[in-house]
Amino acid sequence: MEVIPLGVWGGYPKANSATSSFLVKENGFNLLIDCGSGVLASLQNYVSIQELDAVIITHYHHDHIADVGALYYAKLIQNQLSNETKTLPIYAHTKDSQFRAMQYEGHMEAKDLEEASKIGPFTISTTPTVHPVYCLALRLEVNGKSVVFTADTGWTERFISFAQKTDLLVSEANLYQQYEGKIAGHMSGRQAGMLAEKAKIKQLILTHLPHFGDVQDILEEAQKEYTGDAQIAKVGSMYTI
Repeated sequence: MEVIPLGVWGGYPKANSATSSFLVKENGFNLLIDCGSGVLASLQNYVSIQELDAVIITHYHHDHIADVGALYYAKLIQNQLSNETKTLPIYAHTKDSQFRAMQYEGHMEAKDLEEASKIGPFTISTTPTVHPVYCLALRLEVNGKSVVFTADTGWTERFISFAQKTDLLVSEANLYQQYEGKIAGHMSGRQAGMLAEKAKIKQLILTHLPHFGDVQDILEEAQKEYTGDAQIAKVGSMYTI
């Protein structure tokens, strides 16, 4: 399994970049995690539109769905150019009316994420996060290996068991330590590190980064809590599990 960051920012992308999103590859299957602003342009550095096999949307905030409309046009155009209709499944939760906007007849098919136990080669499980809107964290498993995506969330003890002994934890780290408890629905680097340590994970990468301050401080805060390998997610890097 290969995990490739496509964007690392929370809220909106910095210049020439994208909001937090990831491409997960396994045995020729290409899975996109979230599709916010700038993601579609970044994605095409690694796979073509028609090579994309499935999409997961963790929640409906704009920094996670902004490029879904652009993806529809990309599928429409590519299906027309190839003279075939390859329908792209998009998995998302049904607890919001925006679920219907994931459906584009003949090109994209909306599927209930919480009802999915398998997506391609991946066994998938979800758990609700602590966020102002309903949002799902993800655990993907294949061939005895696993990766957990916290998605957007504040601290919750439930994540310790959910992420237990995963090979790779992809954690949001939108806050510096001094902002803990002051901004709802997000974790600090320190809290991400604490989660990684308590869950005994093998590797931690930090994403959904803030637009101010020095993000290396977030990494240092995580490293004070977590004794393993912690990194800031880097666009284009390949994390092989």
